Amino acid sequence: MLPRIARLTAVAAATVLGGAVLATASPASAAGRDGVCDSGEFCYYFNSGNQGSVSDFTGSVGDYGTEQPSCYDFKGPGNGKDTCVKNAAASVWNRSDKTVRVYYNSNYGGTYQDFAAGAKGNLQAGLKNQNASHRFLSSAPPTGCKTDGTHTRLPTTILVYRKSLNRVDRVAFRTYIENVLPNEWPSYWPRESLMAGAIAVKNFGWYWALNSASKTPSGQCYDVTDQTSSQVYKPGSATASTNAAVNATWGTRMTRNGKIFKAQYCSTTTACRHWVTGDWLSQTGSRDKAEAGWSYSRILTYYYTGIVLTS
Repeated sequence: MLPRIARLTAVAAATVLGGAVLATASPASAAGRDGVCDSGEFCYYFNSGNQGSVSDFTGSVGDYGTEQPSCYDFKGPGNGKDTCVKNAAASVWNRSDKTVRVYYNSNYGGTYQDFAAGAKGNLQAGLKNQNASHRFLSSAPPTGCKTDGTHTRLPTTILVYRKSLNRVDRVAFRTYIENVLPNEWPSYWPRESLMAGAIAVKNFGWYWALNSASKTPSGQCYDVTDQTSSQVYKPGSATASTNAAVNATWGTRMTRNGKIFKAQYCSTTTACRHWVTGDWLSQTGSRDKAEAGWSYSRILTYYYTGIVLTS
């Protein structure tokens, strides 16, 4: 893994830029989550019998967050509107074409209840108002130290060593990216900077999911830590603007010689002693170039040499 580096976190950036962090909307305001249970979505209801406010999802979420404005919340009209989803749902409607599993614990742990495609009903005792994550079961999730990712297919999960908690969590890969980006790229930075950051963050995690052989002192496998030695991961920290950047670039793959590479980044070109021109991206540089009108693809090809961006 990388040595500890002086990367720009959102808090540090706020200090550099004057200390004013703008308020942001919750992830529930991201595209596609509108409080209406549409075809293809999995939906929570605040009340039993599919009543009350709705919170709709198109994919797995390992941690909903617990506080506004960063939590996933109920968006539809009715009882419970604007309440954070975690430990607050009473019933569901699975309008997707996959079985969806609702878990008692975050990151897909503990007691669970499955809802087949098309099913609707109440959460069972022990999960009603005790829901902490859900997963779309398109295939058997990886176990142990394995990943199901390849150089052409994103991993569905990543193993995160939560160092302060002394445990390893298997986190849905998209949930991981959504809860890293706002801690590495301030959410109020220009859109093209956030999009460049989203791809860099995704590539870094993807690379280590494919290549890590790290183990905790107790022998557990992990891909990345939740600290600056890898990328800063804070469950429940996702914002609307950073989620929009992740969503806009989710289908974009950045490769070098046809393979996913370790997309390293740092606050400035001089802040990190391991900086190698062509292999590192400057976070503040991406902001400045975006403010000057550069696109995210131009930013990435400026800092990372020999790369190809494909959709």
